Amino acid sequence: MSDGPLIVQSDRTVLLEVAHPLAEDARHDLAVFAELERAPEHIHSYRITRLGLWNARAAGHDAEDMLATLERYSKFPVPQTVSIDIVETVGRYGRLVIERNADGELVLRSSDVAVLTEVANAKKIAPLLIGHPSPDTFNIEPWARGALKQELVKLGWPAEDLAGYTPGTPHPIDLAEDGWALRDYQQKAVDNFFAGGSGVVVLPCGAGKTLVGAGAMATAKTNTLILVTNTVSARQWRDELLRRTSLTPEEIGEYSGQVKEVKPVTIATYQILTAKRKGEYAHLALLDAMDWGLVVYDEVHLLPAPVFKLTAELQARRRLGLTATLVREDGRESDVFSLIGPKRFDAPWKEIEAQGFISPANCFEVRIDLPQHERLSYAAAADDERYRLASTAPAKLGVVKQLVARHPGERILVIGQYLDQIDELSDALRAPKITGATPVDEREQLFQAFREGSIEVLVVSKVANFSVDLPEATVAIQVSGSFGSRQEEAQRLGRLLRPKESGLTASFYSLVARDTVDQDFAQNRQRFLAEQGYSYTILDAHALDAAETDAA
Repeated sequence: MSDGPLIVQSDRTVLLEVAHPLAEDARHDLAVFAELERAPEHIHSYRITRLGLWNARAAGHDAEDMLATLERYSKFPVPQTVSIDIVETVGRYGRLVIERNADGELVLRSSDVAVLTEVANAKKIAPLLIGHPSPDTFNIEPWARGALKQELVKLGWPAEDLAGYTPGTPHPIDLAEDGWALRDYQQKAVDNFFAGGSGVVVLPCGAGKTLVGAGAMATAKTNTLILVTNTVSARQWRDELLRRTSLTPEEIGEYSGQVKEVKPVTIATYQILTAKRKGEYAHLALLDAMDWGLVVYDEVHLLPAPVFKLTAELQARRRLGLTATLVREDGRESDVFSLIGPKRFDAPWKEIEAQGFISPANCFEVRIDLPQHERLSYAAAADDERYRLASTAPAKLGVVKQLVARHPGERILVIGQYLDQIDELSDALRAPKITGATPVDEREQLFQAFREGSIEVLVVSKVANFSVDLPEATVAIQVSGSFGSRQEEAQRLGRLLRPKESGLTASFYSLVARDTVDQDFAQNRQRFLAEQGYSYTILDAHALDAAETDAA
């Protein structure tokens, strides 16, 4: 026991005293295995979950490490029930093993016969097993490797998958030798991924997830399928691979709504993979079009639900998930764990920022009072209309203009969720806009003009959330979003974190209508930023002028 910043409670919640001198160290160590739930000003609340413990175990942390963290920083003795629970939960990971027998057949094996018997008798697992050649072994249906792992996680007995992977068709891929190399943490991410077999690498936006993908491809040297969020992202992956590897344009194919190329390295969008024709997935043949030895899932936290089912059938292929956050708004983190693989590597945002690889950022929430007539309209609206009314409040428009004026000469992204609001912002700021309706070629031209500085203010919808490389953006003004999504916050903040030639500190503003559901959802965003170690300053819209005067 010490005078530390943590209070560990018997319900597996952990309270962190933010003002404590050791709070930052404790937060860093705790984030390895616990998930931040709430982040008000003074006390942050974490929860220790089974999935968090198993992910930590898969990433190389044992129960002793985790308990040592709690004991080092805890103000009071750690409850015995929590200590026992952590040891027993962590001990469940890998008690069951999926591997191949001497004949190359899939088997489920365990030295704990009681556990093996328990899971084998489970209603949804029994049909996946086809034989019981020895007390410690069951044979697995050849097609059931993914489905079995999903069901075992639900039962609380996650299996360690040691069954190996098809090498795929060999294809020479090397990293380009032109004065660059993988950073230490990128190389460690690649090494950890191959040591574990398959799984997820968690890195902040701007920290070079694409380069980790390139490093994995250069290590595997095999035909590779890369799945991305949209066509703009596909083309950025293509450009980066051409710049960073020995691959030529003839070796990289795009498989999207516009182009259908299958080459040794093929970059496909999630949308095309989930597109249906006459009720059937129309492009499933892509998954077997080549003998893929590596499948890369970019922004794995956005993986559409249908792709989980398809991924369950890809378990013999090595799978790399790349993401800035393991949080999924649909709660399907366990499917990422079981089907893509557990977390193999992560590096906190602030740690990489301290090394100078991503830009520092100041985060602000600007609270805006609705005028009386808008407040009355909001109060009288149906529940499903209130978020839109609060998010698109006309009072936000003047605040956006003020914030833009505070950052002369900087490159500013103004981000909105609703098309009519985006139109208004574009007109008021006399700035170009990008929405889902903007043709891909036009989007790329506008993004390029923004990068070069001929456009300083760009109004964008959520199409700019993902995989858009805008390194010189120094200001983002978030006017409305997807109900306070933590995924979205990760991506939008990430637009600002690329290292900048200007050396400017980034500023990230979220505009929130006070005393509305807009403010309630903003707590989710606060939680994400606090989780990554960023402070979050609340500003009153009325005080912006005063703050500007003080700064001058």
